[in-house]
Amino acid sequence: MRLEAEAADQIEAQAEGNGRKLKILMCLLYYVPHRTGLTIHVQRVAEELARRGHEVTVLTARYKLSLPRDDEIYNGVRVVRLWAPPIPISRGMIMPAYPWAAYALMLQHDVVSIHTPMLETALIAVLAKLARRNVVVTHHGDLVLPPGLANSFIKNTMFAMYKFMAKRAARIIAYSQDYAENSYYLRPFLDKVTPVYPPTHMPLPDPERVKALRAQWSQDGGPVIGFSGRFVQEKRPDLLIKALEVVNQTYPQARVVFVGEYDIPYEDTWERHQALVNQYRDQLIFVGLVDDMQYMADFYAACDVLALTSDTECFALVQVEAMLSGTPVVMTNTPGGRVPVQVTGMGKLAAVGDWRSIGEALVEVIRSREQYIKPREDIERIFSFKETVDGYERILRQYAAPERKHK
Repeated sequence: MRLEAEAADQIEAQAEGNGRKLKILMCLLYYVPHRTGLTIHVQRVAEELARRGHEVTVLTARYKLSLPRDDEIYNGVRVVRLWAPPIPISRGMIMPAYPWAAYALMLQHDVVSIHTPMLETALIAVLAKLARRNVVVTHHGDLVLPPGLANSFIKNTMFAMYKFMAKRAARIIAYSQDYAENSYYLRPFLDKVTPVYPPTHMPLPDPERVKALRAQWSQDGGPVIGFSGRFVQEKRPDLLIKALEVVNQTYPQARVVFVGEYDIPYEDTWERHQALVNQYRDQLIFVGLVDDMQYMADFYAACDVLALTSDTECFALVQVEAMLSGTPVVMTNTPGGRVPVQVTGMGKLAAVGDWRSIGEALVEVIRSREQYIKPREDIERIFSFKETVDGYERILRQYAAPERKHK
């Protein structure tokens, strides 16, 4: 009877632990209103965890003076922004107050969730040890920068600091097993890696708006090829533009619509490819940065195909967003990036760095578009938003501070 009572107590304690509300500190460089796949990923997870009753704090940089000082509550999430002087370090920033701000917040929270790559990884590992808090890492992609001595130094330094942190991390979350096995950041620490798909949800496209966008971009009835992302070296937008040479042989009225920033302060990709842009100017449309998800759903649905031409890609959330909007994808065959096409069959893979292969894949998908389209519910079942956040919640709960587990 005593053993049965002890077992019942253990089950009850476990149930209480599984249901307790956590205090979660999330550390990353950029947060809302900055718009990249990384920030959208963190925002969705943070806000859903907050909706579930957890206390979530995001520690990030005040990268614009127009942003609120100190902290604010944004969609249920406390956002603490630290001043960063305008000292250019590629995409990174220096936050002088970071050490004591991070340490003080760690003491107030149960577990630390950091999102790499970021400059402060090693520092966070040291502070977390002092605060006796576990670190759970989400890796959003190996750092890829244009060639050059300065960028090479930055890459090597960032990787060294990441390794220091990863050795001390409790768990590392990867977008997929495929990416983890091919990432130079993740491969040395596979014993700590848990794959969790990125959080994806999209509104339904508005048919009238879709029709209007298509009429605006394709007045002569030619196919519309979408590109969603920054005009930067790692995304290789130049390959998509060059692929028009192949596409034009079958679809000379094709248009490419770019949604995202294109004149990036820390890169010269836009400037370097101006001759190519001007060569195909009549077929290129640059919308710029968009932060309205309804517009994005309408944009995807107005396209015949979405193209992702990256040299490296850990997942590319926009692929699933396009699929949920009913649009197939042409993706380069990069580890991690190829996963959505592989698991859904909603698109075609092209050779990395090969604009002819990309062009041929685009022609194939446009020509046989219907065979690549899958029901929205199938895509939602594979990339379940609930299962993604459940995965985060389970891992964060597992590594929450021991002293709070039995309160």
